[in-house]
Amino acid sequence: MVSDTHNHLPNVARIVELLTRAGVEHVVHTGDVTQPKTLDVLARLEVPLTGVLGNNDAGERSGLLAAAGRHGMTLVDPPLAFELGTRRVVVAHDPRMLEGRDDFEVALHGHTHLHSVVREAGRLVLNPGECAGHLPGRNSVGVVDLATLDVEILRF
Repeated sequence: MVSDTHNHLPNVARIVELLTRAGVEHVVHTGDVTQPKTLDVLARLEVPLTGVLGNNDAGERSGLLAAAGRHGMTLVDPPLAFELGTRRVVVAHDPRMLEGRDDFEVALHGHTHLHSVVREAGRLVLNPGECAGHLPGRNSVGVVDLATLDVEILRF
């Protein structure tokens, strides 16, 4: 999963390398893509991408939705609830959108640019951190094993 890419294309290219090497089967973006060309680079992953729009996506909403459509990606307004494998997943950009929800096994969010893994009541709430380059050397993406809910954070 990735979050807060903020059109930092060198980091997005690195994300493609990391997630390809990790053998991910599905990518979730928790918002703040900001520019359609970011989705063009993420399309190199050659796996499904599902995501939500973030607060910094409003100005490019139509372009982002068009790019997602061109690449066969799902990109919608948050929150998004869907089944991934055998897990109920909810995705939001702002973690406040998850408050009061209990209809998930895995919740994914971004917005804060801070990595966090919280386990409570058999559920996983994950923010992989940021990929925007705002925190040099602290960029990260998350890989979740849906069978075990083990989380690996890949830093770059």
